[in-house]
Amino acid sequence: MTFSMSGASTPVLTTALNALSAVLDKGEAFAAAKKIDSAVLLQTRLAPDMFALTRQVQIACDLAKNGMARLAGVEAPRYEDTETTLAQLKERIAHTIAFISTLSASAINDSADRAVVFPMGPTRKGEMKGSDYLSSYVLPNVYFHITTAYAILRHCGADVGKMDYLGAIPIKIS
Repeated sequence: MTFSMSGASTPVLTTALNALSAVLDKGEAFAAAKKIDSAVLLQTRLAPDMFALTRQVQIACDLAKNGMARLAGVEAPRYEDTETTLAQLKERIAHTIAFISTLSASAINDSADRAVVFPMGPTRKGEMKGSDYLSSYVLPNVYFHITTAYAILRHCGADVGKMDYLGAIPIKIS
C-alpha cells in the first residue's frame, strides 16, 4: 500500500469529524441528564482568551473543508457561523464531511509538491508545499480545535474519554 495525500487526509479528517460529532452527542446527553441548558455548554471556554465550544467546532470544520479544497484546487463552500445549538453544529460537521467526500483523490494527491497559498489572518498569506500544508498546518490545526472542543465538554463533566476522541479508527486489537 502506498502512502498518498488523499489517504492521509480524507479518511483521517472524516474519522476525526465523526468523532467530534459523537462527542457532541455525549455533551447533549450530559446536558439533558443534568438538566443543563445546552447553550451553556456552547458558550463554555477553557480560558478567558480562548474560543468557546461553538467556535472551536466551527473552526475545526472550516480548517478541514478549506484545507482540503485548497489541496484539491477547488472552491470550498462558505458557512455563515450562525449555529446556536448542538444539533446545528452536528449538521455543520455532516456538511463538512459530505463536502470532503466529493473531492477528487487524484487532485489531492497531485497537490503534494504544488504551492498552496492560504490566509494567515485578515491581511497576510502563507504559502507551503501541499504535503507540508497538510501535515504541518491542516491536520494539527483541525486536531487542536477538536481536542479543545473535547476538553471543554470533558471539563463540563460530559462522560467522554480517549476512545470517544479517537472515534472509529481502523485498529486491529489482538
